[in-house]
Amino acid sequence: MSALPSSLTYTGDSIPRPLIRRRHFVLREPTPEIERSIFIPKIISKPVNPGYGFKFAIFAGIHGDEEAGTLAAFDLIRWASEQPVELHDYELHIYPVCNPTGRRSRTRHSGSGIDLNRQFWNESDEPEIQYLEGELRREKYDGIISLHSDTDSDGVYGFVGGSFLSEHLLKPALRAASKILPRNDSQVIDGFLADRGIIREGYLGMLTAPPGQSSSALEIVFETPSLAPMPLQVSATVVAVKTILARYRQLQSYAPNL
Repeated sequence: MSALPSSLTYTGDSIPRPLIRRRHFVLREPTPEIERSIFIPKIISKPVNPGYGFKFAIFAGIHGDEEAGTLAAFDLIRWASEQPVELHDYELHIYPVCNPTGRRSRTRHSGSGIDLNRQFWNESDEPEIQYLEGELRREKYDGIISLHSDTDSDGVYGFVGGSFLSEHLLKPALRAASKILPRNDSQVIDGFLADRGIIREGYLGMLTAPPGQSSSALEIVFETPSLAPMPLQVSATVVAVKTILARYRQLQSYAPNL
C-alpha cells in the first residue's frame, strides 16, 4: 500500500482492517468479512505546525441515503491533500461515512433500523453512536460541521447551535452556496422557524458537541435539496464548508484586536 500524503492521516475505530489506497483517500478491501462489519473511517488533515491549529470536524453520511455529503467530504479530503497550504492553520478531521450499513443499503437508517441522528447523548447502544460520541468527547472540537440533504427542501439551508459564532459563519456559507443552488427562504423549514435559511433549534438526539464541554464548540448543519442534481449539491456543500473555514479564520484574526 502506498503512503498517504504527509499532510493526511487515516484512522478509524480500534479494530485493525486491511486497507487499500485509491486516489487521495483510503478504502477497505472489499472482503465479505469487512462488508458485514461496521467501520467509520476518519481522515485527519494536519496543520503545518502540529498542535497549533483550529480543530474542526466534518461529519457526513450519518443518513445512508444522503450521498451528497459523503461525496463532498471526499472532495474536501482531496482538497486537503492537494492544497494543504490552504489549511495550514487547521487540524481537520473528516468522517465521510458515519453510517456505513445505511450507505450500503442506500437507506436513511442504519442496518439495525435506527435513525442515528436522533441517538446522540441518550445512552445509545448503537455501535456507530458509541464510537462517534467517544470521538467527540476525546477530541473536543472547536467546530463541528454536519453535512445532510433534504428531500422536502427546494434550496440550501442550515441549523446552528453551540457558539454564537455559528450563525455568523453559516450566513456567508449560505450566500456562497446560493450561487450554485437557491437558498430556502421559507419561514418554516422542517417544522422549525427559519430566518433566511437559518434554523436556531434542532432535533433531540442530533449530532452535537458533548453536553458540558468546557469550551463551547460552534455547531453547523448544512443541508442541500436532495432532488437537485448531485454535482450541484456536492459543489454547493464544498463551497459552503470552505467558506465556513475561511470566515472562522478571519474572525479569529480579529479577536486580538477586540
